[in-house]
Amino acid sequence: MTEAIKVTVWNEGRHEKEHEEVAKVYPNGIHTVIADGLKAHGFTNVRTATLDEPEHGLTDAVLADTDVLLWWGHMAHGDVRDEIVDKVHARVLDGMGLIVLHSGHFSKIFKRLMGSTCNLKWREEGEKERVWVVESGHPIAQGLGEYFELENAEMYGERFDIPAPDTLVFVSWFEGGEVFRSGCCYHRGLGKIFYFRPGHETYPIYYNETVRKVLANAVGWAAPSGGPAPQFGNVKPIEKLGA
Repeated sequence: MTEAIKVTVWNEGRHEKEHEEVAKVYPNGIHTVIADGLKAHGFTNVRTATLDEPEHGLTDAVLADTDVLLWWGHMAHGDVRDEIVDKVHARVLDGMGLIVLHSGHFSKIFKRLMGSTCNLKWREEGEKERVWVVESGHPIAQGLGEYFELENAEMYGERFDIPAPDTLVFVSWFEGGEVFRSGCCYHRGLGKIFYFRPGHETYPIYYNETVRKVLANAVGWAAPSGGPAPQFGNVKPIEKLGA
């Protein structure tokens, strides 16, 4: 049930304070628009957090009470304190879901979880993006068509320096000719991770109803499944040995 999933939407919260063109699109921050989209899809337990709050809004209590964390960052990746990254990393390994959005590919937490540079090509020309569903049976693709389009997008292009995804759900094509792996699923420890490319601080992409549907599906997929906790170390045999 979506009502039971505890969601935290994290955002730097810097762009809308420093750039008028961003404030026009997201006057109260990208995090509030994403949170509103999740609430519209039935998630009732949604909080937000931003970089300039104490402990970046990600206190031990908040992280312990979060089933799925959404992460949007761009201009201040380096300002995220390493000890907070350590805590988020530990929570993911312990089962918290993580959804990394757009320029969050360069965040400390995503690069640590991927173990790679996470670098890519980019171009900001407001070109069309066509997002193809390449794994139609995946829960994140539930209720979508074969593809959806965004009329104005920042281009991200391959090579995207990430490990091969456990499951690739979306591939994007751009008007300028590039393609990009734009919906990537991973497992790390007990946690599930989804990287979703669409989004930009000066384009109203997080108001798009299909994008909101994808994020809602992703939260449902990334939430802890309630499976058994793994046991490690020396153990006694279940069956009698030497019989």
